[in-house]
Amino acid sequence: MLRAFRGIAALILVLVGAGCSLAPPPGPAIANYDFGPAPEGRPAPGLRQALFVHDVSAPAWLDSPFIYYRLAYQDATRPQSYADSRWVTSPAELLTNRLRRQLVASGGGIIQPGDDARAKYALRVDLEEFIQVFDAPGKSRALVRLRASVLGNRSLVAQRSFAVERPAKTPDAEGGVRALIGASDEAVDQLIGWTVGALKD
Repeated sequence: MLRAFRGIAALILVLVGAGCSLAPPPGPAIANYDFGPAPEGRPAPGLRQALFVHDVSAPAWLDSPFIYYRLAYQDATRPQSYADSRWVTSPAELLTNRLRRQLVASGGGIIQPGDDARAKYALRVDLEEFIQVFDAPGKSRALVRLRASVLGNRSLVAQRSFAVERPAKTPDAEGGVRALIGASDEAVDQLIGWTVGALKD
């Protein structure tokens, strides 16, 4: 009986060891990115009145943390995403936070959803494109395109589209991220300057 028990125990140890050796290797670590600190030293035009700033909206395919790229030289109609790189949240949310922070830095007061306050004017921004475009193997650029609307008293005061491109230094996710952040900051700067001009009395 003791000999049989020892045999069973040895068999169990062999099976456990085999199971460990057959376990799949751990997958690659996911690199997570945000926009980092806001750029310094950029003069911001002064916003002289309170402004209600809606959350930036985006189409369903962009409403996720995926980092998208497009092989324009192969099939420009098919956006693809990197397998091992992500934004920490959706690009629309990252842009919302950056836009509000920069508006506050411009000296104006902002109101956002959930605040118990009202403003005479509101700013609505729609993100239409936020992607790394490969025009050729090894050559890519960031493309950020959005549409902004200033609303007042239930009417459209002004509306404009913005499109900013930045070349990526490296043809990979990190290069795309750096270029997308730079393009986003430039688009936000342009948007704020335009908004301040549209609200001048």
